[in-house]
Amino acid sequence: MLRTVLCWILVGLLGLGLSAPANAALLAKEDSSSADTLGELREKAFTATNQGDFALAETYWTEILKQLPDNPAVWSNRGNARVSQNKLDGAIADYNRAIELSPESPDPYLNRGTAWEGLQHWERAIADYNHVLELDPDDAAAYNNRGNAEAGMGQWEQAIADYQYAADLAKDFAFARANHALATYEVGRTSEALREMRNIVRKYPRFADMRAALTAALWAEGKQGEAESNWYAALGLDSRYRNIDWVMKVRRWPPAITQALNKFLKLQ
Repeated sequence: MLRTVLCWILVGLLGLGLSAPANAALLAKEDSSSADTLGELREKAFTATNQGDFALAETYWTEILKQLPDNPAVWSNRGNARVSQNKLDGAIADYNRAIELSPESPDPYLNRGTAWEGLQHWERAIADYNHVLELDPDDAAAYNNRGNAEAGMGQWEQAIADYQYAADLAKDFAFARANHALATYEVGRTSEALREMRNIVRKYPRFADMRAALTAALWAEGKQGEAESNWYAALGLDSRYRNIDWVMKVRRWPPAITQALNKFLKLQ
């Protein structure tokens, strides 16, 4: 099952598939005396997550763990809240505990991989994604994430192959297609990358990442009017693309498209 892609939006890792918080059905059944309290805490944790208050979500998951210390979904959820605050070592500890409690569940491995990526431990991340694929060979998020880790190591052709496979498995996995376009641009296949970016924007007109990437690629091609049109749309959706440091270090665009955007920004 394709997980919700949260990570780069929440903490800026590159389009990673981070499994969504476990819902009530995945949590252990509580006795009647504690069910209401736990239910309220869960709802507050989910609400805090949806509102982007990850520190508060972490607090609620910690409270739940006091009553459900052997529930792997709760450990994994707190790990997600910690990743979203860039508290990566603590998140890894939570995912380790979730894996101890439920070694056949793929989500903690997938999420731990995102944390390893945040620490630039690419090989450890790939090992976790490989294990997810051993458990579920059709996990599109794991292929996308493995592509991210391979990109971190400069293995662009391997990354392109994994992004393509992820996109083939999940036709609406826009981030996998976006990552494929960016990596394709990186290896010099600029015409193909431009075509793919345009197709993504046509299908997802509010996809700020591809609007910004298309801006950079078009500007490099000398198509200033179309570039500026996409830029205004991108800024209206997400102003962070003004910050080249964020694009490079947080969003983690590949070098070629990052340099193209930087040239565009310097001339604005």
